[in-house]
Amino acid sequence: MLRADAGALAIAAEVNAGRASALEVTEAALARICRVDGDFNSFTDLTRERALAEAAAIDALVRKGTPAGPLAGVPYAVKNLFDVKGLTTRAGSKINRSLPPAAADATVIRRLAAAGAILVGTLNMDEYAYGFTTENTHDGATRNPHDTSRVAGGSSGGSGAALAAGLVPLTLGTDTNGSIRVPASLCGVFGLKPTYGRLSRHGSASFAASLDHIGPLARSVADLAAAYDAMQGPDTHDPACAGRPVERATPGLNSTIDDLRIGILDDYFEQNAEPEAIDAVATVAQSLSTRLRVRISEAARARAAAFVITASEGGNLHLSDLRTRAADFDPMTRDRFLAGALIPAAWYIQAQRFRSWYRSQVLRIFDNIDILLAPATPCSATAIGQETMVIAGKTVPTRPSMGMLTQPISFIGLPVVVVPFHRPGRMPIGIQLIAAPWREAQALSVAAMLERGGVVSAPVAK
Repeated sequence: MLRADAGALAIAAEVNAGRASALEVTEAALARICRVDGDFNSFTDLTRERALAEAAAIDALVRKGTPAGPLAGVPYAVKNLFDVKGLTTRAGSKINRSLPPAAADATVIRRLAAAGAILVGTLNMDEYAYGFTTENTHDGATRNPHDTSRVAGGSSGGSGAALAAGLVPLTLGTDTNGSIRVPASLCGVFGLKPTYGRLSRHGSASFAASLDHIGPLARSVADLAAAYDAMQGPDTHDPACAGRPVERATPGLNSTIDDLRIGILDDYFEQNAEPEAIDAVATVAQSLSTRLRVRISEAARARAAAFVITASEGGNLHLSDLRTRAADFDPMTRDRFLAGALIPAAWYIQAQRFRSWYRSQVLRIFDNIDILLAPATPCSATAIGQETMVIAGKTVPTRPSMGMLTQPISFIGLPVVVVPFHRPGRMPIGIQLIAAPWREAQALSVAAMLERGGVVSAPVAK
């Protein structure tokens, strides 16, 4: 029997070769989730019957000698804002539970199924993806497997925790302002936020449409790239993804990165980080033999503009329910949505104008640089219920401030791979590998080199 912490590609290789049964792998994953997840609260629903049927179909293909797909028999789970046929898409909310079940799967779920992956359930999140800690009033807080007194990050906290606990080898999350990168950092796993528009969002509940991304999380770079490759392709149901061609990342993971120019983001990205985050970046930079320092002008203003756009779009999206069902919102999101609904249109327009200017300034950096390094979070995971934290000598609110280093990047849709840095006896923390638009493969290649060198890794929490 494969180990519970086996990687996705290792499972697929065994299943495709007939040395392991997809059904047995799936049953083992479901049993482990039922046995262990009470400690972490990462899952909100199990899709047991569906998973067992999908696994049996994979085994039937293997017995016939028919290719079963690059992710054959791999159990995975998704943030509960993805449509799963037959389940209500709750998006972490109480209000959505009154909606009818989804009539069809999200595009990315259909593509993973075509690759042979087995959906075993849905995962906890901040309500409507508005948060960085997954302390959900309706479903409870997700606990970090490395220390269950601490948060898992958010809003895709269940996606990070399920991986760190060794419950599944792949998960899906979404990232508007940092919701893949923050839990990847705090839970010590790999995460990919692709370029805006690279992966279809069709069949996922929106938060702020001009900022929303979809991406995978995994415990290895190869698994991350394989899931990303399986989900690629244009989709006319998502205008941002309608014309985007496929560019496979997996073939380049073993390629040399000697020709890549790598820089370290300083100024804002160091001024708003604790020594543990700065030291992690320095270790990665040393292993990559780079000392080049790079500054992004107006990063603080970019974060402020991202707040305005996020709050405005989110508040407008939920305006009807704010008027009629305000008491049914999570208190931690309701007031922010209300404030967003009241933002003057002039502020939103000005923030979008600044966004265009800022994007042009940052893209010029990539004329001379291929990869930028920065902390993913200002610090490692904080305690559940902790309202404030101290960053660079300043006391700041915990929930919004975990995204202060991710927002200036997702604001303009750049692709980012988060790599996990583990230190003996301490909580993990992540580093962002930031690339130019549509250059996910470069960031993944650098991540793979760091993983091969033992600089970064994503062990299952003990």
